[in-house]
Amino acid sequence: MTASPTADLSGRVALVTGAARRTGRGLALALARAGADVVVHYGQSRQDAESAVAEIAALGRRGFAISADLSRPGQAETLIEASLTQAGRLDVLINNIGNYPLGDPLGLSPDQFRATLETNLTAPYALIRAALPALLASGAGQVINLGYAGVEHMIANTRAMAYQISKAGLLVLTRSLAQALGSQGVRVNMVSPGHIDNSVDLPADIASHVPLGRPARIDDIAGVVLFLLSPAGAYITGANIEVAGGYRLSLAETLG
Repeated sequence: MTASPTADLSGRVALVTGAARRTGRGLALALARAGADVVVHYGQSRQDAESAVAEIAALGRRGFAISADLSRPGQAETLIEASLTQAGRLDVLINNIGNYPLGDPLGLSPDQFRATLETNLTAPYALIRAALPALLASGAGQVINLGYAGVEHMIANTRAMAYQISKAGLLVLTRSLAQALGSQGVRVNMVSPGHIDNSVDLPADIASHVPLGRPARIDDIAGVVLFLLSPAGAYITGANIEVAGGYRLSLAETLG
């Protein structure tokens, strides 16, 4: 028997955090094209979220725009409750949202540092915990966390210290929960992009630092996510898959 690398998500519901714009929006639309109904979480970008839902509807799928401030305690649980109320079920949770403060590593206030950890690490944990009954009921529940290329080897960027600390913690969370939930049929993985062509801090010379000669596109990331959701990815859990065009290899060479 040959396992198909094509994801058919018909009848399933996915929640994508931070899905109003950029990477999250691209992932939400890719899931809809694969047949899923999609909950589009957003913080303040209501118009963008509603336009994403309209695009999902144009694909013949149900879309739901739900707002939550995931830096605040209790909002993750509220988001899951609202998602289940509106969509009726939850099969896939994609933790995409990422607070990305840039600057001197000691320039962040403790409150800014704490907010980054709350959004990027505590919220994914709270979302998974709140969603677990629905993911178990699905029979094929999956969680995909978004990391960054280099997290596996703790490659640091002092300008994004809080972000990288939070994503390193998210990798440990991914592997811990993959081990804890595997026997219950829930898989947990991480997808770690390098620089994406819609990044807020895309270096002008990025092509010279990537062996494949370009930054990542949304389709590159969505393709790996859909692979993990397909029958061909059914035996993968606790993995961290870099989608970076070899960026980390070039960085390691530069660092010696």
